[in-house]
Amino acid sequence: MIKYYDFEKPIEEIDLKIEKLESNKDQKDKNKIEDYKKERNKILKKIYANLNAWQKVQIARHPNRPHCLDYINSIFDDFILLAGDKKFAEDQSIVGGLGKIDNQSFMVIGTEKGNSMESRIKHNFGMAKPEGYRKSQRLMLLSEKLNLPIITFVDTAGAFPGKEAEERGQSESIATSIAVSLKVSVPVISIIIGEGGSGGAIALATADKVIMLENSIYSVISPEGCSSILWKSTEFVKKAAESLKLTAQDCLKFGIIDEIAKEIHGGAHRYPIEQYKLIKDIILESSKKLKNIPPDNLLKNRNIKYLNITQNY
Repeated sequence: MIKYYDFEKPIEEIDLKIEKLESNKDQKDKNKIEDYKKERNKILKKIYANLNAWQKVQIARHPNRPHCLDYINSIFDDFILLAGDKKFAEDQSIVGGLGKIDNQSFMVIGTEKGNSMESRIKHNFGMAKPEGYRKSQRLMLLSEKLNLPIITFVDTAGAFPGKEAEERGQSESIATSIAVSLKVSVPVISIIIGEGGSGGAIALATADKVIMLENSIYSVISPEGCSSILWKSTEFVKKAAESLKLTAQDCLKFGIIDEIAKEIHGGAHRYPIEQYKLIKDIILESSKKLKNIPPDNLLKNRNIKYLNITQNY
């Protein structure tokens, strides 16, 4: 069942009417159902074309929004899961492995939040520990040996902030992940599909091409955290969200990302099948362009790109 936010009330009301008519199974209601669906699509387009920053935060966190494994299982064939960092343990907050699209092989890595309470606990709500980032480094270096493009899916509120993660070198593991991303000589494409939270996201989003879904977010801190620090209260989350410039549109404007992937009006959670196809096409198009660039030029361009970002601010 889809969750509706306050700004989606008009959509919820129409969906309830459609559901009621469809349950009647009366042939006479067919035309009325079609009229309601047309009206709903118009309202969806209008609402989703005018979302503010806080509303986009809510959509990025929507419980029905497709997560990393949803994209992997729907886009890639013959996916082989690879586990462990070979140093400490397996961290299921980050998943990774080998997969194919149209017989082209890729290394796929991403943060997984989970879709149920059981899976969310299993994947630690997408908050990776040092062993997760070290697994990511291992897979990136393996992809370089195999000469395979790297695809990353980013959806995390941030790295796990627990005491044990700090004891095992959380900040070092994130920094090393960024360094490895900058030096691997194969194409790296990163797609932010939901939340891109702070260093936990940057560890997987340092790439030749960074793409954000239209209703995803990318920020150094959550609006709640920002509001608590600046105004000593979480009451100002809407103001914080606007001030953080965390939307895909803001990030493209400031040169933080390279492309915005359109979402069907109503969000990826309403039309996941269509969204998977759009992302699949983007991956194929982007990898085709990047694989024609010589490795030395690829590395040079990637490093210049991030140096320019730091020099601009």
